[in-house]
Amino acid sequence: MSIPKEPRQLMINVMYLVLTALLALNVSAEIFNAFEMVDKGLIKANDALDAGNKDLPGSIKDSAKKSANFDKYAQRVDVVGQISKEGSEYIKVILDKVVDEAGDMNGIHDDGDYITTDGIKELKGKRDYAATTRLLVDKKEGEKLKTKMLELKDKYLNLIDEADRKEFANKIAINIDEETWTKSTNKKENWADFTFGHMPLGACMPIFSKFINDVKSSEAAVLNYLAGKVGLTSEVVLNKFRVVSAPKKSYIINGEQFETEVFLSASADQNSNTGIRISVNGANLPLNPEGAAKWTQKANGIGVKKYEAVASVTNPVTGKTDTYRQTFEFEVGERSVTISAAKMNVFYLGVDNPVEVSAAGVPSAQIKVSMSGGDINRNGDGTYTVRPTGSPGTEAVVSVSAPGLNGSKKFKIKRIPDPKPLLGGKENGGKIGNGTFKGYSSLIPLLENFDFDAKCNLGGFTLVRVPKRLDAEFAPNRGARIDGQAAALQSKAVPGDRYIFQDIKCKCPGDGADRNLGQLVFDIQ
Repeated sequence: MSIPKEPRQLMINVMYLVLTALLALNVSAEIFNAFEMVDKGLIKANDALDAGNKDLPGSIKDSAKKSANFDKYAQRVDVVGQISKEGSEYIKVILDKVVDEAGDMNGIHDDGDYITTDGIKELKGKRDYAATTRLLVDKKEGEKLKTKMLELKDKYLNLIDEADRKEFANKIAINIDEETWTKSTNKKENWADFTFGHMPLGACMPIFSKFINDVKSSEAAVLNYLAGKVGLTSEVVLNKFRVVSAPKKSYIINGEQFETEVFLSASADQNSNTGIRISVNGANLPLNPEGAAKWTQKANGIGVKKYEAVASVTNPVTGKTDTYRQTFEFEVGERSVTISAAKMNVFYLGVDNPVEVSAAGVPSAQIKVSMSGGDINRNGDGTYTVRPTGSPGTEAVVSVSAPGLNGSKKFKIKRIPDPKPLLGGKENGGKIGNGTFKGYSSLIPLLENFDFDAKCNLGGFTLVRVPKRLDAEFAPNRGARIDGQAAALQSKAVPGDRYIFQDIKCKCPGDGADRNLGQLVFDIQ
């Protein structure tokens, strides 16, 4: 695959490849949220391009009046806008068709947001990949889109002088990558199948916004070319692009929602003629070669700190300066160690006890965890699992060390609570019908309200039948299943009998010996 020379196009291509790769995964709600945030970032970038292109046509026409030789360039200005409008509207029509195909036949839409009757903005059918495949692949709308994009590219290039056309072609953002799908091992039928086949609607939204972005960026490139031809040598050049995440809060507590805006940001490097100034809290900051500024502030107290960032952009063509302000915040805290059992503040024998360890301000790779009274192991997600080895009633100690920090916490060691024996997993004693009683074949020990994955095994019991005005009969039984003499005794049940399951023995994970669960008493009706 050829690598584009334009940094902007390279960034767009990388974003597209990342989005495509994510679809190979089991797409979760968080991934769809990421698609939506990228789409909104591209929509913002499109709005910025529209604003930048708004005043340039008039400036070109005014400058062209200086010489009759410039008249041919002035005549091309309106054509550029017509091409851009034609391309944007064509893409939006296809987008509407796809959304309708996915079930939103009456959806009200505005700039890519689809609105439900309750006023909450959402995209209906965003997980629907059959609709995109059906319309864009099977019905050939995707191939028509490809043809249209190439047609738009040719129209833009026809507005460039023939002598400049070959060199200028690289500045046209519109690009259809035919090479990648033809070399793909996925055996796709065509470019549309490779791009949209089995692609959820929610993932297609950024792709359509990207195509609109290509059209508007190409419009800006041609307008700047025409501006240079008529003597407007200073161009609005934003030639550095990056994906930016602007979190609402830079420090959150466990359990809170992390919220951030993710968007494509443009800047101008030192070789650009565009005037950009950045300040924080009133202090001007120098720009690095990439056109970005760095602000540092030493933490001088605990709590939430706010700062105001101001960016001013001067359009050298129109002389207009736009200023943008936004207030950000970060929170300063002290380093501390937190150790907590994820389920309870005790360790149970025989089961995996999850533990969470954190040290504020210290990377997890620098945290060392150990314990006495058991074994502790780190999991792939950064949590820990403890297996206590002490006796019930003793303590286990988890210790944490990190640069400049040390901490420990004690946990009581307990055995798993006694399970509750139930006949057939349902009955816990009392009055029971004759037939119902005979239908149960085993005693089942049930761990109620226990958060851990543990299973106790029933070792045995003694079944006692106490008929009216007759001597009691006894039958020992091994295991949970009612068998042998106990089963024969169970089959004798008639109304008026009393049955007692006594000396119920059970062993749970971590037990050294059987425990006695008491007895169950049933009165036969």
